Amino acid sequence: MSQTRYYTVGKVVNTHGLRGEVKVISTTDFPDVRFRKGSELYLFHPSLAEPLKLTVASRRSHKGTELISFQGYPSINDVEKFKGGELKIPEEALLELEEDEYYIHQLVGCQVFTDEGEELGRIVDVLQPGANDVWVVKGKRGEILLPFIDDCIKEVDIAGKRVVCHLMEGLL
Repeated sequence: MSQTRYYTVGKVVNTHGLRGEVKVISTTDFPDVRFRKGSELYLFHPSLAEPLKLTVASRRSHKGTELISFQGYPSINDVEKFKGGELKIPEEALLELEEDEYYIHQLVGCQVFTDEGEELGRIVDVLQPGANDVWVVKGKRGEILLPFIDDCIKEVDIAGKRVVCHLMEGLL
């Protein structure tokens, strides 16, 4: 029997007010979907032996964070223990992405080759600094940062865990 994989969509950093709201730093590109009323999330916390299934009762954005309350947890005393926990979704709740869009977990571990056939290494991380994502590749040349733009990334084969790139001047 296979075990369900979960993906983090936010981190509970504090409580807010007395009415059971928690302050969440979102790590998802889809906060309107993940934190809307009725959404199901799973709280992973060191104090819990099993993930706790929660249903969003309300959500509002506040100073760069999300303020979320959950059904059945109406007071600060009910949610105080959630601080430091991570909110996750099961793999089957992942949204379908557009063509040429990828989840970070799909990219990490992909082998990267140049369009001339040279192996550069594996993608170990994806940075999101602003205009475009940057893929961090580690290999025998050390760490290489590849911008996720058409001029650089030529082919992505998620099933084959393989990426082909064009090394633009200045990348090495």
